[in-house]
Amino acid sequence: VGCPYTLATYLVEGKTSREYLEIKKMAFTEPKLLHAILKNLADSIAEYALFQIECGAQLIQIFDSWAGHLSPRDYDTFAAPYQKMILDKIKEKHPEVPTVVYIKHSGALVERMAATGVDVVSLDWTVDMAEGRERIANGRAK
Repeated sequence: VGCPYTLATYLVEGKTSREYLEIKKMAFTEPKLLHAILKNLADSIAEYALFQIECGAQLIQIFDSWAGHLSPRDYDTFAAPYQKMILDKIKEKHPEVPTVVYIKHSGALVERMAATGVDVVSLDWTVDMAEGRERIANGRAK
């Protein structure tokens, strides 16, 4: 399922973008509005993921492709809490269903991704596999 930050970029930008300037402007000029959008999306996405599980999905992967364009601090503010909301709702009703998170260009975010409570962190080409395993373990220990 798509994640709130990535879906919000399409809502705010109106299309894909190289720099995501409009959503970044919104984050700093209208953060309350952006948080309201992200929460609404997180609630809907969580319900959709639960529906998929009830219809037979054996694993849920959440994609927050454009969260890799955020600084670690902004990820902690505008992406991670909403990913965690989705994951918490899934685990509350279906703790047996594995979850996976993917973020494009996530090298700076690996520990933070692991700290959301997801079962599997997908690593992209920017992260060495051995280093990634260690960083995931460190993120889960926090």
